Amino acid sequence: MRATAGYQLLEFMFQLQIKADPLLQVQIAILALLATSTFAVQTITIKGADLVNSVTGNRFQIVGVAYQPAGSSGYNPGSDPLADKDVCLRDAALMQRLGVNAIRVYNIDPNINHDACASIFNAVGIYMILDVNSPLAGESIDRSAPWESYYVGYVNRTFAVVEAFKNYPNTMMFFSGNEVINDLPTGKTVPPYMRAITRDLKNYVAKNCDRKIPVGYSAADVREILLDTWNYLQCTTTGDTSDPSRVDVFALNSYSWCGESTFETAQYDVLVSDFSNTSVPVYFSEYGCNVPYPRVFTEVPALYGPLVTPVLSGGLVYEYTQETSNYGLVTLNSDGTADLLGDYDTLQKQFNTLNGTELQSMTAANTTNNPPNCTASLITNDGFNNNFTIPAVPPGVQDLIDNGIDNAPVGKIIPVTATTVTQQVKQSNGDVMQGLAITPLPEDQSNNPNGATTTTSAAPSATTTKKSGAVDIRASTALLVGVAALVVGWTSLL
Repeated sequence: MRATAGYQLLEFMFQLQIKADPLLQVQIAILALLATSTFAVQTITIKGADLVNSVTGNRFQIVGVAYQPAGSSGYNPGSDPLADKDVCLRDAALMQRLGVNAIRVYNIDPNINHDACASIFNAVGIYMILDVNSPLAGESIDRSAPWESYYVGYVNRTFAVVEAFKNYPNTMMFFSGNEVINDLPTGKTVPPYMRAITRDLKNYVAKNCDRKIPVGYSAADVREILLDTWNYLQCTTTGDTSDPSRVDVFALNSYSWCGESTFETAQYDVLVSDFSNTSVPVYFSEYGCNVPYPRVFTEVPALYGPLVTPVLSGGLVYEYTQETSNYGLVTLNSDGTADLLGDYDTLQKQFNTLNGTELQSMTAANTTNNPPNCTASLITNDGFNNNFTIPAVPPGVQDLIDNGIDNAPVGKIIPVTATTVTQQVKQSNGDVMQGLAITPLPEDQSNNPNGATTTTSAAPSATTTKKSGAVDIRASTALLVGVAALVVGWTSLL
C-alpha cells in the first residue's frame, strides 16, 4: 500500500509537466527506487595479500581515519561512537567531504543498536573496521597475564560484537587485538593467545555469519618485534590457508613518516621490502606523526603511490577527533557543534592529489604467496615466543561457536531518510559551513578523495556531468534523496 502511494505521488508529479524534461524523467525514476530501496556497498573479501571488492574483483585501498570520539577513556557501556545517528550524520558528511572510505572504531558496546549509524556510513560508501575489545576489565586480553583474561566471558563479548555488526555490508573486518604485543616481554607470552582468540573468532564467523568477514590484528610498529609478530600470526600449522588461528589481515600502527620526510628516511622502503612476500593483506591501521606540528601529511602520496601500493593496502589517519594527544582533524564540542582544524584541510588537499577511481581499479594479483609453515626458524629474536602450540578453546566457548550466543544483538541496514546536518560546523577559518549534508551513493560505489566515487558496475559514474548547463548528477541525487525522504514520510501516513 505504501509503495503504491509513493508511485501515485510520482505519477502526479509527472502530470505536472515534469515529463517534458528528459533529465527529470531519469531523476524521477531514481526517486522511485530511493523511495522504496536501501542501498548497500559491495562487501570486501580477501584474495591472497589483497583486499578485494567482492563484485568487481578489483583491489581495495583503504583511505580512512580512526574514529573514537573522547578516546578510550571516554568509553562507557550504553554508548559508543556508532550510537547517535545525528552525530554519525554530521561526521559522515565531513568524512565524505574529506574523501574517506573507511573508519576504524576501537571500542564498541555490542548491546546497543547501531542500525542508524551503520546505515549512514553505508549510504555514503564508508566501511567499518571494528575492534572486538574494550578498555574495561574482562573485555580484552590482558598483556600482563593473558592466561587469566582468556575465558568464556571475554570470548562471549567478542562474539557479541560480531553478531551486532555481521549483517552490515560495510563491516569490513574485525581486529582481535591492538598492540597487545608491544615489546619482547609481551612477545614471549601473548602471541599464542592472539592466535587463540583469532581462531575462536574465525570459527564463530564461519559458523554463524552469512559471509566470511576477515579477522585481523593491529600491531605496534616496534621494529624489534614487528616482523616476528607478523610471521607468528600469518604462518600456518596446517600447511595451507585453512588454519583458523592465522590472521586474515595484518595491520600496523606506523608513525615513522614525520613532517617533510622521504620514502627512505621514513623507512617506507624497508617496510615495502619486509612485507613484499606477505601471505595476507597489510596496511596501516594508524598513521600520521604529529611532530613537527602542524602536520603536512606528505606520506599520503607515497602511501598511495606506485612504490607502496603493490604491497600495502592503504591506511587510516589517526585520528578524526581532537583529544589531548593533539592528533585530531576535527574538534567536537559538547553542544554538538564541530570545528574543522587545519589538519583537516591539509589532509584533504593531500587526499585530493590522488586519483580515487584509478586507485580502486587496480587488478588483484593472480598469484598469492603461500603462508610460511609455523616453525621456530621464523622467529629471529631471542625471547620472542617460537612455540606454536596455542591454548585450547576455553570451557563453554565451543558451545557458543556451535549454537551462537544467547540474545544475539543482530543489526540490520535501514533506510537513511535524513541527509542534512543540523549541528553547526565551522571551517578552520571560522566560517560557518552552509548546507552540509551527506550524499547517498548507489550500491556500486564507495567514497573516494576529491568528491569522486568508485563505480563498480556498468552504472554511470556519479561524477559524470553534462555540458550546456545541465545539472550535476551527484548534486541531483542529493536533491532526490531529500525528496525521497518526503515521499517515505508521506506514504508512511497512508
